[in-house]
Amino acid sequence: MNGAGFSNELSAEMRALLLRVEEELGPLPDPTLLPPEEGRAQSERSNQRNNVNLPALARTRDIIVAANTDLGSQDCRMRVLVPHDAGAGAVLFVHGGGFAFCSPETHERCARVLANEIRLPVLVPDYRLAPEHPFPAGLHDVVACLRAAFAATAEAGVSTGPLIIAGDSAGANLALAAVMHEERAGRSLPSGMLLFYGAFGADFTTESYGQFAEGPGLTRGKMQRYWNWYCPDEDARRNPLVAPLHADDLVLRALPPLYLLAAGIDPLLSDTLLFADRLKAVGRNDPLAVVPGVTHGFLQNTNELAAAREALVAAGEAARGMIRGS
Repeated sequence: MNGAGFSNELSAEMRALLLRVEEELGPLPDPTLLPPEEGRAQSERSNQRNNVNLPALARTRDIIVAANTDLGSQDCRMRVLVPHDAGAGAVLFVHGGGFAFCSPETHERCARVLANEIRLPVLVPDYRLAPEHPFPAGLHDVVACLRAAFAATAEAGVSTGPLIIAGDSAGANLALAAVMHEERAGRSLPSGMLLFYGAFGADFTTESYGQFAEGPGLTRGKMQRYWNWYCPDEDARRNPLVAPLHADDLVLRALPPLYLLAAGIDPLLSDTLLFADRLKAVGRNDPLAVVPGVTHGFLQNTNELAAAREALVAAGEAARGMIRGS
């Protein structure tokens, strides 16, 4: 990994957005220092501003993916977002939020943009959250939803076809871990994966954790608390289903095609760069895009950031290429 180009310089539009958010919402407490339910409610409220001017879709609905006692999942609500002229297949989009916050509602605009760019229905699971439900509860819910996506039905407005799995931040971790889980189980794998600024490891001494320890936005302290909620046993964090950077070479070689996206000003930037290095070391050539001047979570701001819209256009192009190659 070469982090020599790390820069703290915000782009003009990112700087302007952060100032607008501060003016609109005022100073907010660190949600990881609040009781989880209060932090969750604050996250839902603060994300409302990101979910306006929603892109038009053909239809939306919520379905329930039934609990699977053998897997260990529970009933899981899944939002189905179907674009106009949708093709056969679907995208399973796993929202981020530090394994503890956010929902299909907080990520709906981002998911709608993705649906329109890929021209496939997007399915967003409302998986169980830490700390009330630490690892592996959320992962098992996501795996159950992945299996449900493969068994797509007309009732959900989805036709069986190629499947892409995507996720941002902690959702990228869960998406990747779900595919590793299914590869280990010998089950069907998606045609490709879109992983946006993922939390792939719990090493808080990486270069980006050092450079961006105090943000802006996401901080090292917040990530340490998220990890303590999700997997408090530090020894267990060497499990690749917890921290995918610990996956062995054989597992990495077996993964479907990936598209990696990172934010240039993000404590998690090194996670993506280290993961990209691991992939290259086993002979893969998965594309990597690092968007300079933007902070962690910038894809939530497609209503205001050209960089976010452009990044999802590129991700959509990558996904369509994966589908053509499947």
